[in-house]
Amino acid sequence: MNIPTTKSISKQARKDILELDRKINEFKSGKTPEERFKAFRLTRGVYGQRQLGVQMIRIKIPFGKLTARQLVRIADISEKYTNGNLHTTTRQNIQLHYVKVDDSPGLWADLEEVGLTLREACGNTVRNVTGSAYAGIDPNEPFDISPYAQGLFEYFLRNPVCQDMGRKIKSAFSSSEQDSAFTYFHDFGFIPRIKDGQRGFKVVVGGGLGAQSFIAHTVYEFLPTNRIIPFKEAALRVFDRYGEREKRMKARMKFLVDEKRGIGLAKFLELTEEEMKGLSVQTVEINTDSIAEVKPSEFKAEGEATIDNLDEYQLWLKTNVFQQKQSDFYAVNLKLELGNIKAPEARALADLVTKYAADDIRVTVNQGFVLRYVRPENLTHLYHDLKQLGLADTGFDTIADITACPGTDTCNLGVTNSTGAAQQLEKLIREEYPHLLTESDIKIKISGCMNSCGQHMAASIGFHGSSIKRGPLVIPALQVVLGGGVDVNGKGFIAEKVIKLPTKRIPQALRFLLDDYLNNAAEGAYFNDYVSSQGKHYFYDLLKPLADLSAVEDFEYVDWGHSEKFVPEIGVGECAGISYDMIGTIIADAQEKLEFAQEAHSQQLWKEAIYNAYTALVVGAKAMLLSDDIRCNTHIGIIRDFDEHFIQKGKLAVTDNFESYVLEFNSQPPAEAFATDYLERAGSFLKKVKSFRGAALSEAEKMVVNSYYKA
Repeated sequence: MNIPTTKSISKQARKDILELDRKINEFKSGKTPEERFKAFRLTRGVYGQRQLGVQMIRIKIPFGKLTARQLVRIADISEKYTNGNLHTTTRQNIQLHYVKVDDSPGLWADLEEVGLTLREACGNTVRNVTGSAYAGIDPNEPFDISPYAQGLFEYFLRNPVCQDMGRKIKSAFSSSEQDSAFTYFHDFGFIPRIKDGQRGFKVVVGGGLGAQSFIAHTVYEFLPTNRIIPFKEAALRVFDRYGEREKRMKARMKFLVDEKRGIGLAKFLELTEEEMKGLSVQTVEINTDSIAEVKPSEFKAEGEATIDNLDEYQLWLKTNVFQQKQSDFYAVNLKLELGNIKAPEARALADLVTKYAADDIRVTVNQGFVLRYVRPENLTHLYHDLKQLGLADTGFDTIADITACPGTDTCNLGVTNSTGAAQQLEKLIREEYPHLLTESDIKIKISGCMNSCGQHMAASIGFHGSSIKRGPLVIPALQVVLGGGVDVNGKGFIAEKVIKLPTKRIPQALRFLLDDYLNNAAEGAYFNDYVSSQGKHYFYDLLKPLADLSAVEDFEYVDWGHSEKFVPEIGVGECAGISYDMIGTIIADAQEKLEFAQEAHSQQLWKEAIYNAYTALVVGAKAMLLSDDIRCNTHIGIIRDFDEHFIQKGKLAVTDNFESYVLEFNSQPPAEAFATDYLERAGSFLKKVKSFRGAALSEAEKMVVNSYYKA
C-alpha cells in the first residue's frame, strides 16, 4: 500500500502499517495460519466482530485526550471506511465497527497523520493508559497526572516486554484520592500524592473485574514519580515470566499476585526488586511539559442565548457542568447515549470546542466527553448549540447515565443485548423517577457477558448477560449484582452477585430496588451503605418473586432489541488474545523475535535487543516442549522444564543450566558487549532447535512411509 509521505507519520508507525498490510496479504494467500494472524492483528487494534467478514477497530487514546482536529479525523474515517458511528468506551478509547480488514492499514495511516495509533489497543499487551477525565482541572488534585499518563504510554508503546505476554495489562491514573479512574480494579493503578514537597504516587497492583473480581493491593503508599516506570517495567517482566499462559482465564495479573492462585504478592514484589537489576536505568524522569498548556478560546458571547426550557437548562447546569480549579472557567460534560456519536455531530462538536472551549476534549470512563475551559458568559450559548446537535442531555454520570458495552450488537462474547436493556432502564428512570435525575451516588452499568467490559462489577446496581434454560427453550437473562463502585472516601468495592432474572423483568427489578431504597433507607444514606447494611440475602428475597418461572410469557423469550426468540450464540472472544500449538509456527515466532532482536541491536538499542532475544530463547524452548506434549503455562515453567526434559536428558546440547543461561540478563546491565553475546546465544540456540525439529519431522515421515508399505 502507499502511505502518504508526510512528516506527521513516524518511521515506526510507517513500518507498523506496512507490516500489517504485508501480514494481511500473507494471511489471504495462505502463507500465515489464521490463529497466528489473529494474534498479530489484535496487537494492532484490529478485533474480530460478531458479524463475519468485518472487524472492530480500536483507536488508542491515552487518558482520553483528543483535539478537535483528531475528533474530526476520526469522524471522517468513520464515514470513509465504515458506518459513520463513533463509539466511546469505558477504557477511553474510540471504536469503529464494520471495518473490512483490507482497509485497516489505510485507516491506521489516516489516524497517524493526526497523532493517533492502533498499536497495542487490543491483544496481550499493555493496553490504553486511562486517566481521570478531569485531570488538570480537578479542584481536588495535588497535581496534573496527564503528563505522567502520557509518559507511561510512550515508554511502553512497542516496548518488547509487552508484545507477547500471557494476557493484557490495564493501567489507570486517578487525579485525586477520590479515585475517579477506578485504579482499584486495574493491574496497575496510580493515585497522585505529594510528600515533603516531592511529587509521587500511591501505587496499587493486581486488581481486576470479570468473572472473578479482585481489589488491587497497595504496594507503595508513596513512590516518587521518577520510579513509576522502572517499577512497572520490572513488574511486567515478572508477569511475563511467571504469569499463566495456558489457561487464559487465569492469566491476568490478579491471579499471579494472589496467595492461593499464584505466587503471592510478597514473592511478586521480591522478584520485581530482583528484576530491577536488569533494567538500563533505575529512574526515569517524566517530561511534565509533554502535555502542552491549553489556551482557552478568547470568544466571549454578548448577552444570553434564548433558552426554551429554563428548568431543563438549570438541571443541565446542575448535572453536567462544574467549576474548574481555574475559578474563571467551567467544564461541561456531554452525555452520549450508549457512548455513540455520529460523524456529522462529531464534526459539529469539534467546531463548538474551537469556538467555546480549549482544544482539549477528554473521553470519560462512563462513555462521554468533557469540554474544558468554557467561560461562564458562553454557557447559555454552548447549551443552545449543543441542544441543536442533540448533545445536551441532562444527568451526566447520574443514575440516568447508564454505562453499557456493545454486547450482542457486535461482540462475539455477548450473551444478551446490553444496549437495549440500558435504553429501557434509562427511559424508566426519566419517566418514573425524575426526582432522581440528580442522583450521582447510584451508578448503573451493564455488560453483555461476565467479562465486565461494561464494568458491572463496579456498579451500585449492575447487570451482566446470561441465560436460563426452560425446557427446550432458553430465556435471555441478566445477573443482578449490587454494591460496587467507589465510596465518598475513594475506597473501591466489588459488587456481589444476587440473583439471575429474565431480561424482560429487569425494569421491574430496578423498580423494586429503587422503591425499597427510597422507602426504607435512612434519609441521606449512601445507596451502597444501605446495600451493605441489609446484606445480599435481603435483596435476594426482595427480587426472588421475579425469578419464578412457573408462568413465562412468550415475549420473555425475546431479548431487548430483538424480534425473534432468543438463541445463545456465543463465539470465540478475542479480548484475551488466542493460543495455538503448531510447533512449526511457534518456531517461526521465535525466529521473528530473533529478527526483532537483531534489528534492535543494529540500532544500538541494547535493552530491546536483549529482551527480544530472551523471548526467542523461551519461545524456542516452548516449541520443543510442546513437541514432547509437555505443558507450557509460564515462561519460568518453560525454562525449568526445558532444563529437566532436554538439557539434563542430553536431548539438546546447549548448556549445563538452561535457567542461568537464559536469565543471565537479569544480573547484567544492558550494554553492547552483553547484548552481542546474548544475541549470539539466542541465534545458536534456535539453529539447534530447528535442526532438532527437522530431524524429528524426517523420522516421523520415515515412520509413516514404513507403516504404509507394511500395511
